[in-house]
Parts: sequence; structure tokens; C-alpha cells
Amino acid sequence: MNDIVRITCKEGYIYHIIFDNGINGDVDFSEYLSTGPVFEPLKEITFFRKASIEGGTISWPNGADIAPETLYDKIIQAQSNINPGRFLPQPSYHFREEIQDPLSLQG
Repeated sequence: MNDIVRITCKEGYIYHIIFDNGINGDVDFSEYLSTGPVFEPLKEITFFRKASIEGGTISWPNGADIAPETLYDKIIQAQSNINPGRFLPQPSYHFREEIQDPLSLQG
């Protein structure tokens, strides 16, 4: 699992998030504001901007947080939509040994 190492508040309910492996991107947290009572205080923008990094993820003073793997997946998905193929596995190259003709081995 990758941990968040840096957050920067941008406009509205967006944070730019950087993970320990360099993956980074913007996440709009507005979709979480109506998902439960723990996220209610985040509707106030000054409270929303009080986020910090705890336990490798973004969290707020009232204990609200979102699993880092959820945020990681959001960033990967957003970037793959913008730049298809960016995160596709690269082809692996296999080297094969030279196979000798069995008849030549019989001497």
C-alpha cells in the first residue's frame, strides 16, 4: 500500500495529493460531503482546509479520513482517462536460449 506524503489545498474541495511512490494528482472531495455525519463539518471550507496527513492518508481534526488506496485508485483512474495507456504494464521481453538440433548432439 502506498502512503500519502504531501497534500496541498487547491480551490474548492480539491486537494493535490502526492504518494510515496511519486503518483500524484488532484482529488475533489465534494462527493464525500454528503456521505455521513463525520463528513458534515467538512462542508465548511475553513474546516475542510484543516486537513493533515495521519497514518499515511488525509484526515481532518474531527477524525474524518478516506482510505489511501481509495484516493490512489481515484488518481490512477483520472490519469488513465486523461492519458490512456500511461499505467498499462509494459511488455516484457523474454530471451530464449539457442536450442541445438538434437541430431547434431548425437555425434
